[in-house]
Amino acid sequence: MFRVFRVFAKHERTILLLFLVLFFLSAAVLLRRFYVESTVLVPDRGGTYIEGSIGELQPLIPWFTVTNDVNRDIVSLVFAGLQKYNPETRKVEDDLGVLQVSQDNKVYTVRLRENLEWHDATPEHPHPVTADDVLFTFQSIQDPDFPNSLLHQNFLGVTIEKADERTVKFTLGAGPYAFRGLVQTDLSVEITLERFSRPLEPFYHLERVIFRVFPDYNTLLSDIRNLDGVRLVPRNEKGEPVVPRSFQAVNYTLPQYVALFFNLDREILSDRELRLGLQLGTNKQAIVSAVNEIVITDTPLLEIDNADWRYQYDPLLAQGALFSSDWHLPEKVRLQRLLELWEANSVGPLSMEPIVYLDTGASLIVTGSLLDVQIGAKLNDIPIEAATQTGTWRVALPTHGGTGSIRLGNNLLRLEDPKKGIVDSFYLWRTTNPRDYKLASLEQKLLEQFIASRVEILPPEERIMVSDLYLEKGFLRRRLSTDPTDIRVNDKGEKLSLKLLTSSRPPQYGEIAEEIQRQWAQLGVHVGIEMPEKRSEFEEKLINRDYDILLFGQSLLDNLDSFPYWHSSGIQQFTGKRSDLRIDAYNLSQYSSLKADSLLEVIREAKDSKEQEEALQDLEEVLKQDVPAIFLYSPLYTFAYNTRLNGVRLGRPSLHSDRFLTLHRWYLKEDREFMPGKSWLSVIPWLFSPSEWQ
Repeated sequence: MFRVFRVFAKHERTILLLFLVLFFLSAAVLLRRFYVESTVLVPDRGGTYIEGSIGELQPLIPWFTVTNDVNRDIVSLVFAGLQKYNPETRKVEDDLGVLQVSQDNKVYTVRLRENLEWHDATPEHPHPVTADDVLFTFQSIQDPDFPNSLLHQNFLGVTIEKADERTVKFTLGAGPYAFRGLVQTDLSVEITLERFSRPLEPFYHLERVIFRVFPDYNTLLSDIRNLDGVRLVPRNEKGEPVVPRSFQAVNYTLPQYVALFFNLDREILSDRELRLGLQLGTNKQAIVSAVNEIVITDTPLLEIDNADWRYQYDPLLAQGALFSSDWHLPEKVRLQRLLELWEANSVGPLSMEPIVYLDTGASLIVTGSLLDVQIGAKLNDIPIEAATQTGTWRVALPTHGGTGSIRLGNNLLRLEDPKKGIVDSFYLWRTTNPRDYKLASLEQKLLEQFIASRVEILPPEERIMVSDLYLEKGFLRRRLSTDPTDIRVNDKGEKLSLKLLTSSRPPQYGEIAEEIQRQWAQLGVHVGIEMPEKRSEFEEKLINRDYDILLFGQSLLDNLDSFPYWHSSGIQQFTGKRSDLRIDAYNLSQYSSLKADSLLEVIREAKDSKEQEEALQDLEEVLKQDVPAIFLYSPLYTFAYNTRLNGVRLGRPSLHSDRFLTLHRWYLKEDREFMPGKSWLSVIPWLFSPSEWQ
């Protein structure tokens, strides 16, 4: 070939060489263009996903991970279940086993898939997953000493014979990723999982998943360049998630709610009108704004009902409901008493000022007409003096303390005929204090103005209502804008004071409790907050139901089952023995309703989705009527992932760990593959068909 080049002159060889270079460059460009236009990017296997979490790592035992979210994330990948929740379809689907349900909905038969192996299986020593493993799992959960009481309670009364049982989920260690190691570093605890080959779809792209558990978010951020995901992103003071640069944020909610649970065992809260009044007087929007949340909920079904007045914030309706509950503001109680005295004094022959300023030793002269009484009558056991010429009578009532004397404070004067029959009576209030007399006189004028307002004698601008009055030092006066709302009282004089218990974690609970305290103070309800620092102290009070109101959250898990929380079987029973108290008594309101129990049983056992939906709607109406709790909001969470990670889609998870139910779609590496009908052999037709060029 080099000899051929020698035939050409030097400048000819240069030109030829340039043409060859241009030819190969053009060919390379065309081939690349053909390859790009004829192929599509597809996920490729490989890559390591590293996720940062904040929390504390505990032993990886799947049965104990109902409440520990960091562990649940890892367990969800290492262990698999007979059934799994699909966050996209929001249905429970088959996983390791195929489920069949009998027509009476009482027998659940699970057939394990073939070729299932435990992580320690090898070709030389196979370790298949069998029905005996399912039986062992179930019997362990049913053991009375099983430490996870929530899981234990769900399987009470259920019998199983190998693969025949009544369960939604059994956790078996045959998940898509196998545990490979745990390393403690200066910054975090690192757990490494590797992809485990199993003959089940879906197949996973990521070769490894590494969890790094940090003590706090600042420590996590110091390692952010090495992370592909951040499990729960905190928020700043404005409520915005603190998302690192180059990370994409995904907001999501879980089937959870935070609520104010009424302890219905307390006599003070047995009145439905009181509970309704507190609900109407709770400004949920102010609460979620205070803690940077946005998802308000009105029912345990995680719904918001804007059409029903019972779920609307309305202070006036709240005042009305509280009035119906016989808990009244002090000024209302005082006004009612004054009205009763006024009505009693407004009939009969006795007529005088209802309040007097009279020093001790002086006498009060009372007069009347002889047309109303006979000679020989007595007023306060003192005979009347008749003046026949004028047709009147008079009595001098003393204040020295003897017979017929007028005492300081309230007095009931009785006018009796000669046969000791009561002709009339009159309520009189006496004082020797000029300041009190001035306040009482002002109170009497307000009483007259209120009465005139009630019968609409006065023009609208001069009329007053109870809300315009304020009780101070025992007397009513006009309310000022700076006057606080006093605590309501009942007919026994007892104040409406409630004890609110909440946990110190998360810290938002403390802010919510203080907001509730402020809001209910405007209704005339005193709220004392108890927030134990130690978790053990809080749990002890919770188990003993040592609260009037409980601010807490509940999770419905993947089957949206409210049964443990609102069925009467979840009520704490008190026998006097500490050992008899149940940890699994999750009915925090001590709520008991035959209607609710029946509907909850239908919801749990119904095979027909329509029947279940109807029962859910009926349950919502029952809870709406009974008001066992005030549902506030559903927490909003943020997951963040690096933009180099592809295929992330969370769907509608029921647990934080449910984001990994779509992990088979996540990938870090990409490859190209030819479109259907395309290959390298298609390059020649493509070259001669410029119309196909894109």
